[in-house]
Amino acid sequence: MSLQLPPQLSPLYLITDRKITSPDLLCALESALQGGVRMVQLREKDLSSPELKKIAEKALKLTRFYGARLLLNGSPELAADIGADGVHLGIHSCQIPSARIILGEQSLISYSAHSLQEAESAAEQGADFITFSPIYQTASKAQYGQPQGLQSLANTCNKSPIPVYALGGITLNRVNEVLNAGAYGVALISAILAATDIENRSRLLLHKISNYKAS
Repeated sequence: MSLQLPPQLSPLYLITDRKITSPDLLCALESALQGGVRMVQLREKDLSSPELKKIAEKALKLTRFYGARLLLNGSPELAADIGADGVHLGIHSCQIPSARIILGEQSLISYSAHSLQEAESAAEQGADFITFSPIYQTASKAQYGQPQGLQSLANTCNKSPIPVYALGGITLNRVNEVLNAGAYGVALISAILAATDIENRSRLLLHKISNYKAS
């Protein structure tokens, strides 16, 4: 299937979680950006609105400096307010068409899909890309259910008209198999942010993706 790719859509999508990184989040984010990360989702759901805006504005300055794109989890209004590059939505978030009205056509909208039906619905409503999860066993399986597995990922990638990012339990050693299943890219949290050397881990992941796509 021929995908409609938004411009500058990186195959590596970093999702933040300040609770799993040993430096503070902004230091960790800068290390990842120095390692080549060029698309970030700020996902800090437990922060108050003022706290989230403060950290989002700082994260945006960093991503702008490194030429990366910043999406905010669940808040198109805040994304529009600070001038972020887009928003990541889920089943309990603002609806995709409403977010598009708030953000405009040039912004990116990604969506958390956990089934082929959700993936197809997100595409029909105008999402630019989706994360599909969880692919493998993760510590948060109680929240997101049993692993989808590679066959379910492949089926979704084959039928989706928009790019699919594999999420959930992705490690450096699993990059090739999810890309081989048809994923456009990988979405990662702990594989980068829990690493001892965040910059180097980011660089290794990008090198692995680049080598696969060049082969």
